Amino acid sequence: MNITMIGTGYVGLVTGTCFAEFGHHVTCVDKVSEKIEKLKGGTIPIYEPGLDVLVAKNVKEGRLTFTEDMESAVASAEAVFIAVGTPSSRRGDGYADLTYIYDATRELAHYLKDYTVIIDKSTVPVGTARQVARIINEENPAAEFDVASNPEFLREGAAISDFMRPDRVVIGVESEKAEAVLHEIYQPLYLQETPIVTTDIETAELTKYAANAFLATKISFINEMALLCDALGADVVSLAKGIGMDGRIGSKFLHPGPGYGGSCFPKDTLALLRIAQENGQNLRIVEAAIEANSAQKANMVKKIRDMLGGSEAGKTIAVLGLTFKPETDDMRDSPSLTIVPALIEKGARIRAHDPQGIEEAKQLMPDGIVYAENAYEACEGADAVILMTEWNQYRALDLTRLGDCMNQKVFIDLRNVYKPQALRDLGFNYVGVGRS
Repeated sequence: MNITMIGTGYVGLVTGTCFAEFGHHVTCVDKVSEKIEKLKGGTIPIYEPGLDVLVAKNVKEGRLTFTEDMESAVASAEAVFIAVGTPSSRRGDGYADLTYIYDATRELAHYLKDYTVIIDKSTVPVGTARQVARIINEENPAAEFDVASNPEFLREGAAISDFMRPDRVVIGVESEKAEAVLHEIYQPLYLQETPIVTTDIETAELTKYAANAFLATKISFINEMALLCDALGADVVSLAKGIGMDGRIGSKFLHPGPGYGGSCFPKDTLALLRIAQENGQNLRIVEAAIEANSAQKANMVKKIRDMLGGSEAGKTIAVLGLTFKPETDDMRDSPSLTIVPALIEKGARIRAHDPQGIEEAKQLMPDGIVYAENAYEACEGADAVILMTEWNQYRALDLTRLGDCMNQKVFIDLRNVYKPQALRDLGFNYVGVGRS
């Protein structure tokens, strides 16, 4: 099948590449010429393990192409996926900014030829597909098309495996013809009996928001339990294991830390609140999860300050990990963007390392941070080290070497990677999150 993917960001590039791997012919369109030229030259603009290999393979085999030419890409397509960004509004009110969705729709509408299914792949508020259909009808009344919703559930750092072996595929349609097209697109997944959840468009749109809000709530819950464990001298790691073994709860997303971040949870929980409020409903649990997440970052600053004797002024602090999670270069809403500036504001000197996020961090972090080549260089002369993001290379540090290069052996483990007693046996003053 001929598929056009509008947008070559995280969702669009991963999805388009994986569809090509399925055997479809995919054309990825983007208005940013620099990005298209890089992709044509084999340079991947995002970091996602394995994506560069998959892109190169499918380009070589002729199933994946990149272009700025919307007209030719849309005119030859049987299905057009819209996978552009839907960031939070610049007004700061929590609403999703749908400018890119509607601009792409107005442009593609003029190039529709034969029957085409237009699929919202971006995370969009309920009712967006209806607006997409309205815009196309206004711009090109003769167009023969259906609009569908097909939300993505990709985890950064594991996106390819998530796409190739998904828990489920959700499609929202209102015609059998559109449903047949989407089922043909996902035909390769039938062999592994992937569940296909077919529903109406509004339910499909809401499903993505509901899923992210539930996971964000789970993270906020275990972070609050970690605070209680700190107060009571209990161990949140054992607590999480004790409740996670309950099949009704499950162990995933029960890992306490400095708060959730990334491109989805922060903006999607806020957008879901606005959707509810517009429809006269209050989502108290989601609202509490958002508040708890903000508070968790402030709690981490206090934890760090306490470990430094009540003040970070004049102290050198090593920060290991800056991205919101490992295996990505994504800094969007990373806890480090809140915690590190708060420390600098109070007079701390920061030495930082991250395997993939340094270039992005330089654009977003305050001036004056020293970026190191490796973890040990970051810790040279430090009064404390903060393990902010649990990259694999930080899980097996040479702790003796680490301690030898530090000014003071203070280890603040915001991801609970290490066993407390192991660090204390080596002379470190250690603190985790919710660990006795």
